Amino acid sequence: MASRLGINEKDEHDDFFLPDLCEIQSVFILILVAELLAIVLVLASGPLYPFDWSNLAFTSLFSEWVMLTCAGLLCMSRIKLREMSRAWAAFCSYGIILIDIFVFSILSQWFLSGAYLGNPAEFLSEIDMLAILRNLFIGAIIGGLILRYFIVQEQLKHKQSSELNARIQALQSRIRPHFLFNSMNIIASLIPIEPETAEQVVEDLSALFRASLDEMGNEVTVDSEVNLCKRYLSIEKLRLGQRLQVDWQIGDIPPAVKIPMLTLQPLLENSIYHGIQPLLEGGIIKVAINYREQYLYLSVTNPVSPSKHDHVKGNRMAVENIRHRIKALYGDEAHLKTESYGNTFTTVISYPYTLEGKDVRLPIDSRTA
Repeated sequence: MASRLGINEKDEHDDFFLPDLCEIQSVFILILVAELLAIVLVLASGPLYPFDWSNLAFTSLFSEWVMLTCAGLLCMSRIKLREMSRAWAAFCSYGIILIDIFVFSILSQWFLSGAYLGNPAEFLSEIDMLAILRNLFIGAIIGGLILRYFIVQEQLKHKQSSELNARIQALQSRIRPHFLFNSMNIIASLIPIEPETAEQVVEDLSALFRASLDEMGNEVTVDSEVNLCKRYLSIEKLRLGQRLQVDWQIGDIPPAVKIPMLTLQPLLENSIYHGIQPLLEGGIIKVAINYREQYLYLSVTNPVSPSKHDHVKGNRMAVENIRHRIKALYGDEAHLKTESYGNTFTTVISYPYTLEGKDVRLPIDSRTA
């Protein structure tokens, strides 16, 4: 998916609890957290006035080095950790953090004591183990909380993803019972007189059902969605005859641009049942699809009867279902708007779809049917 609530495509398919700590954004956050932790430790260990700036400098240096080296080690170990169970991965990550703190605690004492200028053996006998244990206890608490936060975040993301997929599947799978009933009646009436046409209706109907049962949130090319809609319209034309006309206005759309499956078909169904069908003379449904400035625009316009308010409830239900789908897939930049002007009703859908790294050749030709 091109766009989804600011989450990049790599993260959408990454279900490991430990984030990529090599990313610039992650490193910046870690530096900020380390500095805030250093300030808290200094404030907790001394008076506010006079403030011990030298202590803050040394504590900040220690915290930053520990945080950045831990991030680097976890980043380099991430591929191996992914192969483990969640419990073992968390245990090993915790161990890496504690070992890193232990090593830097010793190195900081060695540097501050000036032992690197003298005899290293004397330094080993003067190591302040209480200070090292203090650092380990603080690191164990902070590191444990951070790892727990990562695990909870991963569980929450997995839960939200499952709920989103179930929601999209439920919205996509909705086929109106009266359409199925009408289709069965058409097939039954055609079998004795036009068996070949009846067979074609069965194939068109099976294609619609296959689409409704397809993978949740599946995206298809605009051409595929249009072809599916033409199958649906061929069934409805057998029932409505010349009362139903469709004017396709499709611009030059790169084949890499995708649309959620069964986005256009419910709008056409809505236009037929709440626009064309109540009119004795029928009418023309105008479908316009264009792609410009990294956005896909789709509009469906149909005539409405004077008693159009009788159909507002069903109309609103179909529109809301599609609105929820595109919002779930493309985030807040996806919009669905409706407009009633005179004896026409228009539905407009727009959502972002970037073409970076995608094939942009062979645009779809405009067609009229």
